[in-house]
Amino acid sequence: MKITKLLVANRGEIAVRVFRTSKALGIPTVAVYSDADREAVHVGLADEAIHIGGSAPAESYLRIDAILEACAQSGANAVHPGYGFLSERDEFSEACQKSGILFLGPPASAMRRLGGKIEAKTLAVESGVPITSGFFEPGATDEALRSAAERIGYPVMLKASAGGGGRGMRIVRSPQEFSDALALAKDEAAKGFGDDAMMVEKLVVDPRHIEVQFIADSHGQVACLFERECSIQRRHQKLIEEAPSALPLDAPSGFDWEGMQASVRRLSLAAGYVGAGTAEFMVDRESGEFYFLEVNARLQVEHPVTEVITGLDLVELQIRVAEGEKLDIDPRLLGGDRSAINGHSIEVRIVAEDPAAGFLPSIGKIVGWAEPRHPGIRFDTGFAAGREVSRFYDSMIAKVIAHGPTREAARRRLVAALLDFHVLGVKTNVGYLIDVLNHPGFIAGTIDTGFLAREFPAWVAPVAPPQLSLIAGGAVSTNQSKSDRKSPKGAWDRTDGWRVFALK
Repeated sequence: MKITKLLVANRGEIAVRVFRTSKALGIPTVAVYSDADREAVHVGLADEAIHIGGSAPAESYLRIDAILEACAQSGANAVHPGYGFLSERDEFSEACQKSGILFLGPPASAMRRLGGKIEAKTLAVESGVPITSGFFEPGATDEALRSAAERIGYPVMLKASAGGGGRGMRIVRSPQEFSDALALAKDEAAKGFGDDAMMVEKLVVDPRHIEVQFIADSHGQVACLFERECSIQRRHQKLIEEAPSALPLDAPSGFDWEGMQASVRRLSLAAGYVGAGTAEFMVDRESGEFYFLEVNARLQVEHPVTEVITGLDLVELQIRVAEGEKLDIDPRLLGGDRSAINGHSIEVRIVAEDPAAGFLPSIGKIVGWAEPRHPGIRFDTGFAAGREVSRFYDSMIAKVIAHGPTREAARRRLVAALLDFHVLGVKTNVGYLIDVLNHPGFIAGTIDTGFLAREFPAWVAPVAPPQLSLIAGGAVSTNQSKSDRKSPKGAWDRTDGWRVFALK
């Protein structure tokens, strides 16, 4: 089925990202928005926009009925779910199919086999994919989970079967910690995913986190588009991602790329997967052995670093595969031949939070916004000056992606770009990210999932130059209502937060 109009069942940066490709392909677009997002950037970029409910996700972006009604109202015959919200809900994929709407993601049956961590681990075992020892029984009781933890041996990791993003995960180092950790993990999972099913597995201490971007068509082809390194995490939340991995393949501790991509192909084919997905693995720092974690049955936040080093548009591939086309890409990319990799790419997530105050969220209106414009830099966002960072949604406001011929060239370009990115009105983690990128351990590539906790246990923000404080204060103080402003005679007389000054 050809897509005649595409609705994006999401918001912010990912909606903007999908619209960009859709417009390039000549496909009309439809945005959906909540009460809080009436003035959001993604709303104005679509060809049409439909209101779907209240500000809370449960009243809007998580309502399957509202999304399907928006499709019917707009005449959209396809839906891109983005990431988060309904993107990995098999019932959403199934509801779209029943309504005759093309879902740009895997079929519901594949989601059920791979979308939940428990089901995915079971399929991995059946497919001969290496996993860590653990207990993955559906519907396991608290006592069964406790017994399994004792049998496996501490430390262990408790994980919610549904969802991702670090929610519903707890490290348990002793039997005394188990009950409290389980209660917290289950409560977090129930609130975040509506499902408190848990699993327990042996903890691999401070491994590398390596994931493989793959895309499968309906003709039996699976392209493994190389790996991404996602080891820089804070409380299981990824902050910096890069492609390819900083871990050398030819070192004694280097991971087995051929074995990893073969595992991904076996898993996706066994599940009947069609579309883009990511298989995540842990890699032991000492031995280089890899262990399957989960499959994210959707596009990932960090997909741009793969696009940069392959020259592919993953959203376009999602569209073409959903329409039934065969993957028509460079044979080297289709076969996972590393000679097709073009340089190195690093991405950082810009989050509206205050690292100096325990990473507390920072919400409010953005009164000033300056994006970096550098060679080798891609900037993805769904925000701009005058837009609101809402308490209702994820606090990521932008992604900055750098590309260079080498990892060090990409790192330097990224640091330079971050120094030229300025936001007024909310606090961000930009300064923190710059310090991480400049850390000798990061530069050397000697990173793992415990890197931030070990090297940045407490972070102190650098003192801002007095000139910047004056600019920020001036912008905020002049951010008045329109009724309080006089109409400017020209650029020299502006009173809306910015003025032009002559340099003598």
